[in-house]
Amino acid sequence: MTSWAFLLMCATLPSQPGEQANQFGYLWQPAFCVDTVRRGPALAYEPRDGDLVVFNTAERLWKMSYFLALSAPPTHSGVVFRTPDGSLALLESGIGFNLRVEVSPLAARLAEYPGDVYVRCRKTPLTKDESARLTDFALAVYKKKVPPIRFVAQVTPFRMRGPVRTEFIGYPHGVRRGYTCSELAVETIVAAGLLDAEVARPAATYPRDLFFDHSCNPYLNRHFCPAISAAWDPPALWTCQK
Repeated sequence: MTSWAFLLMCATLPSQPGEQANQFGYLWQPAFCVDTVRRGPALAYEPRDGDLVVFNTAERLWKMSYFLALSAPPTHSGVVFRTPDGSLALLESGIGFNLRVEVSPLAARLAEYPGDVYVRCRKTPLTKDESARLTDFALAVYKKKVPPIRFVAQVTPFRMRGPVRTEFIGYPHGVRRGYTCSELAVETIVAAGLLDAEVARPAATYPRDLFFDHSCNPYLNRHFCPAISAAWDPPALWTCQK
């Protein structure tokens, strides 16, 4: 299921061994707050594959869409993975109005995002097998589509998310035709073996559920959020400079 287009692109990604760690910017002290307060001291970000990156846009359109879906900021998410040449990249579904799964060199993507960036670092490094599964899944889903109908459904009563229905629907599907951003993030960490598939509900998860250690969704609050908090550090504000 390897995408040759993906492999060709990976060959152009910059290799990182031997370069300064702060090429990836800095992380301030973690806090479950969607703000831009720089809680010191700042530390150079040393990324690991499996890190969760959560974004918060300044654009009102996206914030309003989450409001209509009975959620709130943050508004976007992605997963760090290791490309076949060993460099680190970010896997995301939908960058702006580009309705596809995309891959970007990690340092460049963090620096160019037009909004606030937060990182939930892995508490322990991935094993070689986990890292390989993460990469394989990224290869398999590269250039898949963002399904507009499923995205629009989030602001209707037909969404997968609900106080009762999440218990029974919204399970992982693995490789499929398309994903919303947080759906892809959850599917990715499940595929890598970093999260139990029985706990995960990708279709019912929003970026806010990946950010906080609690959720307004009862099922996610009981099962999903504790699993994320156990394996990932709290979110830390990212900046390119101290």
